[in-house]
Amino acid sequence: MNKKLSMVLGLFLCCILLVVTFSGCIENEQKSEEKALSVPEIKLDEPSILPDWKDGEYHDYYGTIDLLNEFQIKYPDLVNIFSIGKSVLDRDIWCIRLTDEKCNNVKLSCLIDGTIHGCEWEAGDACLYLAEYLLINFHINETITNILNTTEIYIIPLLNPDGRQIDDRFNANGIDLNRNFDVDFGRLRGGCLRIGTLLGKRVFSYRAFPLLHKVIPSFPQYLINCGRKPFSEPESRTLHDFAYELKDSGLSFYLNCHTAVHNIGTPWQAFKPPFRISDEENKIYEYVRKWVDENTEYEDSEMNYLGDVYKSSGTSVDWIFKEFRIPAFVFEVLNPDFEPGAGGGRHEYLVHWMKTTLPVFMYMLVNIENLHSWVTPDIQPTLPEGIPPLPLK
Repeated sequence: MNKKLSMVLGLFLCCILLVVTFSGCIENEQKSEEKALSVPEIKLDEPSILPDWKDGEYHDYYGTIDLLNEFQIKYPDLVNIFSIGKSVLDRDIWCIRLTDEKCNNVKLSCLIDGTIHGCEWEAGDACLYLAEYLLINFHINETITNILNTTEIYIIPLLNPDGRQIDDRFNANGIDLNRNFDVDFGRLRGGCLRIGTLLGKRVFSYRAFPLLHKVIPSFPQYLINCGRKPFSEPESRTLHDFAYELKDSGLSFYLNCHTAVHNIGTPWQAFKPPFRISDEENKIYEYVRKWVDENTEYEDSEMNYLGDVYKSSGTSVDWIFKEFRIPAFVFEVLNPDFEPGAGGGRHEYLVHWMKTTLPVFMYMLVNIENLHSWVTPDIQPTLPEGIPPLPLK
């Protein structure tokens, strides 16, 4: 009996010990859960916020470098800055790549550039504004977080740094870089003259003939030095080489930013396109132009066609489309009433114009998979309150 009693008592004590221990585990687990719940979590569904820019704070070549370096320091896991080549005057042509470096999944990519014409300041600043908008909203806004987790965004704010520094449309050789690409190159009807330089010196940039054009409508309204041959200029060669580097990285669309015709444009700008755009591709282009026309203050280029302005030989958007058969767009920020080069204004209302660009950029980015596959880009971007802003009067 004593042995049996001892065994019963032992089992009883073991049961008590197990109950006490298990109760302690539950209590500790509950405390851990309560502690975990008390830690604030990142909310990905918060509305996005806008960069804190001020009117008049434009970014020239050196201001652009400073801002890019600031991005690199603040967001080292999202930003990679590198030079893709040199200008005529040996200035670096800087590119910023935006992506979440911690996500190693296969990603699509896109290429956005600005200021291929150096006097079109807002085109370059729009690129910088987009970069800052994406960076400051990472891990705050779900849409932007997803974009940077799944996409590599390559942005070249100043494709023509020499022209930007002297507020000139042309590069230091007097060449219009956006006529120096190998599509329908150097056609007089496209307003182009194959002059280039003489003994390495700038000899001719631009001549306007409005009266002659009125008398003989077939004669170009203006003539531009497009260079002696395609890719004669270091800046255009740089874009050529870099685009080919991105060819196998899921390159999905190209967006070439300008001022100030106030629209979104698509190929062909050339008089003699190298091939016919397919019906499926045309449908996508038409859909994008219509979306921009209906959801922003910018217009469908087919609806506000301005004479011979967009029949221009040797443009980058035509060349990118020809070479890589990806959706390629010209985005014309501002309108002629507010841009010095168009004869109607001066550089002002910077913040307003930057806000007008966000719907176009975000629409392209949220639809990158659709654009990559030439599928209808029907995803609507989420935008912060007040975007797009009301048009200026």
